[in-house]
Amino acid sequence: MFVHATCVALRTTDRPWRAVLLRGPSGAGKSDLALRLLDSGGRLIADDQTHLARRGRKLIATPPPALAGRIEVRGLGIVDLPRNQRMAQAAVGLIVDLVPPSQIERMPDPTEEALLGLTLPLFALTPFEASAVTKLYLALARTPAA
Repeated sequence: MFVHATCVALRTTDRPWRAVLLRGPSGAGKSDLALRLLDSGGRLIADDQTHLARRGRKLIATPPPALAGRIEVRGLGIVDLPRNQRMAQAAVGLIVDLVPPSQIERMPDPTEEALLGLTLPLFALTPFEASAVTKLYLALARTPAA
């Protein structure tokens, strides 16, 4: 299954790498947020299109072969990333919907979404806020281990 999402693998304290799916329409900030996550130690799985496959009780994210290791940087074009900033696959731990500030609830109830029969936590985030990277790490740290 392919989804219109950028996918970045992150590591939180005492946990293995887990992928976050960044979803949103074109121009929503998927690649921009991914670049900031790479600066914080994350690794790109896929930009804009992500392949998902169920393996047992895990949802594994991989890049389409033509896009592996590449990210679109507005103003620069398609950029090949160094090997230390990319990863071939990771288990998805969190779905992140990129939305405008007006759609963010102050105290939201936890939400989930099913993909390929597996239920994953869902988090809404405004990607261009200065705190977006920190909020994403906090959200991932609150999810169950993959």
